Amino acid sequence: MIALFEFVTGDAPLLVSFPHSGTYLPPEISARMTENGHAIPDTDWHVPMLYDFLNEIGASRIVATHSRYVIDLNRPPDSAALYPGQKNTGLVPVETFAGQPLYRPGAAPDEAEKAARRARYFAPYHDALQAELDRIRARHGYALLWDAHSIASEVPALFDGHLPDLNIGTNADGSAPREIGEALLAAGQASGYGCVLNGRFKGGHITRHYGKADSRVFAVQLEMAQAIYMNERPPYALNDRRVPRVRDAVRRLVETYLETAALHFNR
Repeated sequence: MIALFEFVTGDAPLLVSFPHSGTYLPPEISARMTENGHAIPDTDWHVPMLYDFLNEIGASRIVATHSRYVIDLNRPPDSAALYPGQKNTGLVPVETFAGQPLYRPGAAPDEAEKAARRARYFAPYHDALQAELDRIRARHGYALLWDAHSIASEVPALFDGHLPDLNIGTNADGSAPREIGEALLAAGQASGYGCVLNGRFKGGHITRHYGKADSRVFAVQLEMAQAIYMNERPPYALNDRRVPRVRDAVRRLVETYLETAALHFNR
């Protein structure tokens, strides 16, 4: 059986989470899915590779191996909508962002199966995430969480028009202080990419649940438009010419987070 996630412990006060980069579909689930489901189009393609500097800066990381179609690790366990009034894909999705069915007629998971998946796939990831944040905070006096994502630059069901290149979310200053968000916004804009703070993507369940601006655990989400580093159509190939610049921008954002948080906690 494939492990539910890959986990690496570092020495820095930072944990980077990759909840949507997995591609694995267990056979018992895959057998009931449509071609749309097997194509896993809503994957955060190649994102861990863009963070291949994490060992150099000593960050911990947790990388999901299973597809978000098995369980969405960045949704509340009760499947409540993150953005009321907008499309909600839920804890156990049954359709793609484009509205295409993931399961053949009559084969979608019922409530009992959804509960079983929550226990089997959701809980272990979040238990490990919480344990690492606790360890980091005990060692450093504070802990920083960075939730790493990407998405197609145009998803009409989720947002209008073309998504900005870099979308930083601090849950409207709820998961990290305003000074952190403003420093990240400045760093993102300095990279030359279009960058917004708390725009369409303010942070999902992971950011909102674990980060508290008035505590000693902060959380930030970065949602990148996939067009800046890859082909958004199958087979979702990397654009090798664009990758180095994107990687440099991401590294500068992460380092800015570490530097700004250190100043905040040590002043």
